[in-house]
Amino acid sequence: MRYLLVGLGSIGKRHVRLLRTLDADARIAAWRRGDSGHEPAEGIDQVMLEEGSLDAWRPDAAVVATPAALHLPAALACARRGVPLFIEKPLADRLDGLDELAELCAGQRLVVMVGYCLRFHPAVAALTQAARAGRIGRVLSLRAEVGQYLPDWRPGQDYRTGVSARADLGGGAVLELSHELDYARWLAGEVRAVRAWTGSISNLHLGVEDVAEILLEFEGGAVGSIHLDMVERWPHRSCRVIGTDGTLEWNAGEQRVRVFTPAAGWQKLLEGPVDPDAMYLAELRHFLDCVRTGERPLIDLGEGRRVLEIALAAKQAAALNRGVAV
Repeated sequence: MRYLLVGLGSIGKRHVRLLRTLDADARIAAWRRGDSGHEPAEGIDQVMLEEGSLDAWRPDAAVVATPAALHLPAALACARRGVPLFIEKPLADRLDGLDELAELCAGQRLVVMVGYCLRFHPAVAALTQAARAGRIGRVLSLRAEVGQYLPDWRPGQDYRTGVSARADLGGGAVLELSHELDYARWLAGEVRAVRAWTGSISNLHLGVEDVAEILLEFEGGAVGSIHLDMVERWPHRSCRVIGTDGTLEWNAGEQRVRVFTPAAGWQKLLEGPVDPDAMYLAELRHFLDCVRTGERPLIDLGEGRRVLEIALAAKQAAALNRGVAV
């Protein structure tokens, strides 16, 4: 197959490497806007600088891995040419223009997937499956947390100039760490209202929020509390789900998922290290399978848009200091 990579930052380079793992005969072109002075990335067969070059390359699928604020122009250019799309999370940094993309893709029945890779993490899958199987009864509340010190995210790069620290590129804790919003919704159901507090409170001197506390009200009656930060020196990710009959817990640092019920106490559902590439491979494999079969991806355009709507509602709720319906 012929692929197009738009954006060759750290996640773009990972996608190049994993595409070659999944498809030994892959031909991969990179579309870069502007200056071509960069050395071609490893695994790239061709570099193109103009949108018109897409017509000659005729990709079978495209991966859009630019900063969030630049996703839409690239996605629209591909969609106009009938190219199936994998768009990194978040889908965009605003809703403007998404209706046009949705209409283009629906009209051509294009496969579109948004890259919320934690849906392919074995621990998150085990957590969600246990909740949906009724292991803890009806879900009443959940607490999801993630934190990691921003200067450690991309070693060798000045964090102040990277996408995560720039509002104009869609940075900030709410959008950059929106994985938690996605899997909370996957686990507990649709969100109907949001409250939030966001702020830049560290010594990192960012122009975006580095901490966010978000409260979610789910349509089924459950409530959620989401903590997102780019300041914690010890990387941390966890989720606790409280139900009428027990508790589920995932701790990424301790590499385990466990369940508590009064009858059995704590029981392990999953334990042990996870290959860092495994969820990204599973994610891309799912996308490519959908391209081949025409089936709907697990996180399609509508799912990605819904997470973006919740993230933007959280930003609005923090700015207004009140709840916002979603």
